[in-house]
Amino acid sequence: MSLHREELSAEVLTQLREGVVIPAHPLALTAGRELDERHQCALTRYYLDAGAGGLAVGVHTTQFEIRDVGLYEPVLRLAAETARAWTDDTKIMIAGLVGSTDQALAEADTALGLGYHAGLLSLAAHKGADEDALIAHCQAVAGRIPLVGFYLQPAVGGIILSAEFWRRFAAIDNVIAIKVAPFNRYRTLDVVRGVVAAEAEDRISLYTGNDDHIMLDLLTPFAVRRGDEMVTVRFRGGLLGHWSVWVKPAVDYLARAHAAAAAGTVDAELLQLDSQITDANSVLFDVVNDFAGCIAGCHEVLRRQGLLQGTWCLNPDEAMSPGQAEALDRIVADYPHLCDDDFVAANLERWLD
Repeated sequence: MSLHREELSAEVLTQLREGVVIPAHPLALTAGRELDERHQCALTRYYLDAGAGGLAVGVHTTQFEIRDVGLYEPVLRLAAETARAWTDDTKIMIAGLVGSTDQALAEADTALGLGYHAGLLSLAAHKGADEDALIAHCQAVAGRIPLVGFYLQPAVGGIILSAEFWRRFAAIDNVIAIKVAPFNRYRTLDVVRGVVAAEAEDRISLYTGNDDHIMLDLLTPFAVRRGDEMVTVRFRGGLLGHWSVWVKPAVDYLARAHAAAAAGTVDAELLQLDSQITDANSVLFDVVNDFAGCIAGCHEVLRRQGLLQGTWCLNPDEAMSPGQAEALDRIVADYPHLCDDDFVAANLERWLD
């Protein structure tokens, strides 16, 4: 089984190009660290009702360890089936792909069998490989499923990738998007330069994964020279761990970013919003402790809202850091407009039904 981007529906390609909110889907667990299907389904329903245009499942926020405990297929299946049952609207379904080429291909087969549209390809397992080997791996997986590239920040396992790598990656015909998440402005520019150099800006949609600079990525026109012309590209949307929480406001501020881009003006309030979102992310992702509590911090927001029963991770060593809960209290008090507690409270019972 294989899927080429030209076989994707017009609805999927249009939404991807116009730009949508794509939450990185967390994993709901019981206190015994087993899959909590009731709350897992509730999370999916929450994202869809909040206005998300797609879901990314089996990614870092879902916990890579799902593969070690046999949960990769069940979790992807549950998200896909829940989404189809909950809404008739087309949603972009993206599956995380990791590991060796054989493993990534096997995961691509699983995702395709469940109706997923694309794979988010992590290269973290290929540390030390040269650029030719990395590109060969990407080409092999792209032969099976449309790809979303993934520039993962080194602090959580990513590898540094050059502008030349991104030029070669963007030249792969079955690449449809890139999640840019190095948490580094210089490396973000490397991706932009690579896509423009490959003349792929009309095929590849850039999605921010820079949780530390969400609004500025969405607001910035990136101008890159190619020969005699200056090419301007923009980030269309986001595929973010940060957007596993407080999704309804995220949908609203993405719409504001799109409106600002269309008008060609950015007001001071949007720039201020960027700094507030970054402040919130510093607590969610536990920056002060080098991201040790990044998954548990998102879980804590969802736990407080009733969407999760606890902050448990498959790895018992992954937990909230000392002081992180108190810091989250400050964020909620300082930036209530970034939260959607009232929206969740009004709908939680039917999502859990």
